[in-house]
Amino acid sequence: MTLNNLTAIVTGGCSGLGHATAIALREAGANVSLFDLNEEMGAQRVEELGNDNTLFNKVDVRDEAQVQAAIEATAAKFGNIALLVNCAGIAPAKRLLDREAKPAPLGDFQTTIDINLVGSFNVARLVAAQMAKQSPLNEEGERGLIINTASVAGYEGQIGQTAYAASKGGIIGLTLPMARDLAPLGIRVNTIAPGVMGTPMLLAMPEKVQDALSANVQFPKRLGLPAEFGKLVIHMANNSYLNGETVRLDGGLRMPPK
Repeated sequence: MTLNNLTAIVTGGCSGLGHATAIALREAGANVSLFDLNEEMGAQRVEELGNDNTLFNKVDVRDEAQVQAAIEATAAKFGNIALLVNCAGIAPAKRLLDREAKPAPLGDFQTTIDINLVGSFNVARLVAAQMAKQSPLNEEGERGLIINTASVAGYEGQIGQTAYAASKGGIIGLTLPMARDLAPLGIRVNTIAPGVMGTPMLLAMPEKVQDALSANVQFPKRLGLPAEFGKLVIHMANNSYLNGETVRLDGGLRMPPK
């Protein structure tokens, strides 16, 4: 899939990995539709990335009506949708039992699963339905690509990450069956599982905290760059034989318990 003049949706596209992905997509010549809740930042990103080729949609990924309306707005402005990159998510930290052995609130767990896992599934299924109605993009019959975002925590969740790890483990488990479901329609599905990435939120932490987070990275001995996530998105789009796969982007990191 050659991205020039195609259209991509990026959830959580106004900050962090989503923002880096949007930049990479625009550099590759794609139109970009940002699904996010931050209207002020959305207006800023549209101006930065180009009004003619960028659209902002205020979307809660859990809300079917909001997602569907944003997909329709995207198709109306740009035409066919070729790529979805699901980056929207939250990363709360809370132990199963606190110091007084009081259990974590069930609602906190449910919210994390709803946003990270159910939200990704919700957007993916609705975008897939749009892609299925479109003509193939090439001679192989490819109609589109869905990329979800997991985490190394989906494999090696740390202390306090029960909700986050469960949500990201769910994304990993979703990858192959979703790819198999959509294969007859020419729609690929892949997942990226990043390690410790140098997003603005993490880079705002003290240097000693950043050093501790990157201590178990094998090589290069540093935090991952959001731009490197964006590069992997572009590669997954360009390499049509990459399907049903979760790719770790972590410098060889294997997370310790804490």
